[in-house]
Amino acid sequence: MFVDTHCHLNFKAFKDDADETVRRALAAGVGMIIVGVENVTSKRALDIANRYESGVYAAVGLHPIHLEKVEAKDEEYSFTTRGEEFNAEIYERLARMQKVVAIGETGLDYHHIDPTADLAAVKKKQLDAFSQQLVLAAKLSLPAIIHCREAQDDMLAFLKTFRKEHRALLPADRPWGVMHCFTGDENLAWEYFSLGLAVSFTGLVTFDESWDLLLRKLPMDKFLVETDSPFMTPIPYRGKRNEPAYVVEVAKKIAKIKGLTVEKISEVSTNNAKRIFKF
Repeated sequence: MFVDTHCHLNFKAFKDDADETVRRALAAGVGMIIVGVENVTSKRALDIANRYESGVYAAVGLHPIHLEKVEAKDEEYSFTTRGEEFNAEIYERLARMQKVVAIGETGLDYHHIDPTADLAAVKKKQLDAFSQQLVLAAKLSLPAIIHCREAQDDMLAFLKTFRKEHRALLPADRPWGVMHCFTGDENLAWEYFSLGLAVSFTGLVTFDESWDLLLRKLPMDKFLVETDSPFMTPIPYRGKRNEPAYVVEVAKKIAKIKGLTVEKISEVSTNNAKRIFKF
């Protein structure tokens, strides 16, 4: 069994076949967490999860780029965000639903900031929304799924302060959050581990050797696997839409680098997911 701890079957890329994709993954022994990025997709993630008795869960949260109206473009996507104010009451109501296992994705993203915008004001708005969501996660004893892009210094500084101020609310027996789609170096990973966080790897590791050394040394209780579908498609499916069933390719690469069997990585990563998200 595997758990894809971060996928977006609630996105438009799956509007015609989300349930078919879920069933294909479940048949392959892959469970999943469908992750929201704003109000609409958070509700959609919960709606999809509620259609399945087991193996499909949801996370609800407001992604930093959805705080502003932004034209977001990259190699794998192109869309315009509408701009949403974080409403703690709405997200708490969603987060208390049975199938919700995390708050997120939330965090900091400086990559998509409009160059004509007030940079300081946008960063403050992101930090405020991020802080409120971490507080909500701690209040509800849920882990946070954390996004960070081109904001590592501010992210580390903020997380150190947050952990110091809210230590009493954070679990000591398991990671209280996950750095989703980790792309940092070995030193950064250990910084996050020291803060009580885990890291998660996507299909990037199957076609980029930048993380091989980190993966070789990676503590077995500190990592998860994910697809970030429909993005980050792993080898051998490059060029196709990513989906949860492909998470096994991430596990295969980690197993190869660590000199372990895929079955062992499946066992460890699944147990880590169950421990962190309390399935």
